[in-house]
Amino acid sequence: MIPGKEASVGKNEPQKEKFGSFALFDIEHFLRKVLRNWYWFVLMLSMGYAVSWFYGKYYAQNVYASDLKLSISSNTASYFTPSQSINFIWGQTGNQDGIYLKKMLLSRSHNEFLVKELGLFVNYTTKGVIKSTYLDKNDSPVFLEVDRKHLQQVNYPITLTPKGGGAYRVSLPEEGQSGYLYSYDFEGFQGIENFARPGDKTIRVNEWYTTPNLRFRLIPNPVSPSISYENIIVNLSTVNDAVNGIVSTVGVDFDKEINSIMIISKTGFNLNGTVNFLNKSVTELQKKRFNDKIQVDQNTGKYLKNSLADIRKKLDSSAAYLNYLKVSEQLYDITNRDEKSLQKIKDLEAKKADILSKMNSLNSIRNSVESQGFDKMISPSAAGFDDGLFTASVSELKALYLKKRELLSIYTPNSEPIKEINRLIGEAKANSSGSLRNVHTVYITELSKIDKQIVEASSDLTTYPEKQRKYLDAERGYNMIEATYNSLLSRQNESQMRLATNQSDITVIDPAKNLGQGPIGPNVKGAKMTIMGGFLMLPLILILLGSLFDSKIRNIKELISATKIPLLGVIGNNNTENMLTVINTPKSSVAEAFRGIRANMRFLSGEDDKSKVILVTSSVGGEGKTYVSINLASVLGLSDKKTILLGMDLRKPKIFGDFNIDNKLGISNYLTGETTIDQIINKTNIPNLDVATSGPIPPNPSELLMSERNVKLIEELRKLYDFIIIDSPPVGLVADSYELMKYSDANLYIVRHEYTEKYMLKMITEKYHNDEIKHLGFVYNDYVTKQGYGYGYGYGYGYGYGYFDEDKNYTEPLLIKIRNKMKAFFNRK
Repeated sequence: MIPGKEASVGKNEPQKEKFGSFALFDIEHFLRKVLRNWYWFVLMLSMGYAVSWFYGKYYAQNVYASDLKLSISSNTASYFTPSQSINFIWGQTGNQDGIYLKKMLLSRSHNEFLVKELGLFVNYTTKGVIKSTYLDKNDSPVFLEVDRKHLQQVNYPITLTPKGGGAYRVSLPEEGQSGYLYSYDFEGFQGIENFARPGDKTIRVNEWYTTPNLRFRLIPNPVSPSISYENIIVNLSTVNDAVNGIVSTVGVDFDKEINSIMIISKTGFNLNGTVNFLNKSVTELQKKRFNDKIQVDQNTGKYLKNSLADIRKKLDSSAAYLNYLKVSEQLYDITNRDEKSLQKIKDLEAKKADILSKMNSLNSIRNSVESQGFDKMISPSAAGFDDGLFTASVSELKALYLKKRELLSIYTPNSEPIKEINRLIGEAKANSSGSLRNVHTVYITELSKIDKQIVEASSDLTTYPEKQRKYLDAERGYNMIEATYNSLLSRQNESQMRLATNQSDITVIDPAKNLGQGPIGPNVKGAKMTIMGGFLMLPLILILLGSLFDSKIRNIKELISATKIPLLGVIGNNNTENMLTVINTPKSSVAEAFRGIRANMRFLSGEDDKSKVILVTSSVGGEGKTYVSINLASVLGLSDKKTILLGMDLRKPKIFGDFNIDNKLGISNYLTGETTIDQIINKTNIPNLDVATSGPIPPNPSELLMSERNVKLIEELRKLYDFIIIDSPPVGLVADSYELMKYSDANLYIVRHEYTEKYMLKMITEKYHNDEIKHLGFVYNDYVTKQGYGYGYGYGYGYGYGYFDEDKNYTEPLLIKIRNKMKAFFNRK
């Protein structure tokens, strides 16, 4: 049976809509194309490996990390007893002091100090043939010291080349010099007049190098680096950029089990740089913390001493008044005293006196914040509270006010930098004021509660005579002042003890060290795999896109499945010089394929004894329509069937050339009545094969082909020949062939491999399934060499090259050789 013919499908509407619709993506063709282009994958993988190796060797900048652990001692509790702590009153147990230190470590003021102190706005690198390597300051043989009073150009690489004997060649870039320069004195930019590029110059250590845009000198490193470099490249940055760069690389965390242990980490391109920075940062923090505590404790001691002096005067005055009452009124004792109520009142008034004393201290702290009198700030413990966030905000305020004073010497009050620092000051003030308000609110609440209790306890005293009540009031006043005095005296003793035994409450557990830690990034291995994978994916993506946008017929199975039109045969590639393949190489595989088509045509046209008219067409030109017509006619002629080949493609005559026939007279002449049938019929070398060429191109080919004279021509030829092969025009360009199909017994539609467009088959498929065209079959052409491994298709019509005599010179592809050997191995008995 004809391949595909047995797959008959009912012509209901839902199925009709599917005919001629091809899959968007042909996975089989895609995989074959991938295998066929294996060398591109090998090439891309090799290139990807080369690029990834280059990246890892010369481009990837290793990132290192070091960390430092420190302990925050609980000295905070020594500022006040737990019962007096506002945190205790609120029920808070958070690590406030740790949060304060974290804010300090990440604060701009702390890191700006380090940047200036350590000169971290000077960055050192060295450049090899390709790759630049970041250096720590101590890795450089010389330090670059800028003149901070001189304007400097930042982000402008300065190359230092050692010349021996403490001399260095200073080279500046060919381009890039700018008149917009930075001042490290007031940390702002200033413009100067244009200037020519400074030339290269050799200087010695400690010698100043001066240009309009730079002024610096080289200081020898007291410790000789272990590695010598061919060049040192120095880049200056602004203080602000250096601070921002550092803060973004510093991390502060707390131990999960003991929250008083802090873990400070820093990342950077140089391990020594991260180690030196962390140790210096904590050392400076310890110094600052210690000095701040000393100053605060000294201020607190002075404050408490003055407060005690004032309270002492009040206590003496109250004692004198009480003695006066005893002497003048003879009130040495009061009969029937309610000692229990009086003791309760005494205790409540002592608490009240303590809170009032702390509120006075709180007001002193508030006044210091409001008046910017930070040098007179007393310890929050004098006010009965200790809040790390408040301490951090005060430190931040202090630094901001100092910064504002510096900026006011440069900028006007309405300038943007002053507006920005005023905004920051406002935020810090709000934070500190919020903490003080919270403490004040707690004290007011406590006072209100104590006053209420005192009123309740004092209700029994109204029964005493006026003289006795006068004495009791004087006694209560004395007791309250005495309680205040004792409270201040106790806090003074605590302050003096702290001052005498003061030490840093920050203890380094594990300092940062260079232990040869490996880099934490980048993930070079992952980057290499990504690069190689990307290169490997490139041809795959291109092949995928090519397959998605490819609309050509490349798969026989898909062609039959989509169209449900029978396949009569598969023709290989014509590797001869002309189209007479069957005549010139009758024993070739291609000739045998045409014989298979001849045998299959009987399923289209039937087996009766009538003459058969076979029409050959295609979608467009170039698909092999004429080639198939010539060789099919040759096969029929060689099989002793009287056959004539009609060249009815009047617009593009072809068949005469291969048979060496003159095309002066042809079918077009007959259809116009100029000649007879005998005059247009030409004999060939095959006795049973005649040819009628197209003739001269007429002005009205469609009218001629659809004329009654053409119908009579076909009928006359039926009487003379067994087979009439019509080489007709392509149906995708003109409709002539559809008219001729009315008079044909079989219709061959040529589909060329990797040439015919899928959408071109939609019309012929619809007409076939709508019964507008009958006896239609496909011939698949040019399927051999482009596919690369034979054109056999599983229906018995394909023949591998090398089987026939004329195919002996054919070289079998490598993949086919492997496939055939594997088949032979597994088929062995």
